[in-house]
Amino acid sequence: MNPTHGFKKDYYGGALMVLVGLAAVMAGLQYHTGTLSHMGPGFFPVAVGALLALVGMLIAASARGAASEPAQPTGHGHSHAAPDLRGTVCIVLGTLAFLLLGKYGGMIPATFAIVFISALGDRNNSIKQAVCLAIAMCVIAAVVFSWALQLQLPLFTWGG
Repeated sequence: MNPTHGFKKDYYGGALMVLVGLAAVMAGLQYHTGTLSHMGPGFFPVAVGALLALVGMLIAASARGAASEPAQPTGHGHSHAAPDLRGTVCIVLGTLAFLLLGKYGGMIPATFAIVFISALGDRNNSIKQAVCLAIAMCVIAAVVFSWALQLQLPLFTWGG
């Protein structure tokens, strides 16, 4: 395996995260951002975009340090050249389930579906671990969005 292969992938992935984060910041600055105590509609996209750009810079910087180190085997056991699409398929299906259940089932079923299905994309997760993670995220989502932020998202709804 080429030792710079992992460097290029991580470096370009980090650079893409920086670009997407900066685009979110620029889009969010078109709205009033407000302050921490009185957040405006642009506050969240600016904050998330800035964090995304920061994480992207850290990934790209860590990739530069990894370029000089010899490549280690990944340990995933893939000896063929075809990519493992399980993670990609699960994330896409989880997002589609979230959209469908968000409209017709409410926030709790939608959150459970996206987390559970997406967690199954990792071959190291068992079904029990995916269920526990999904339940924990449903509790966190209910506390943050319904109780703390008091957003008008129904926790459960039947039929839209």
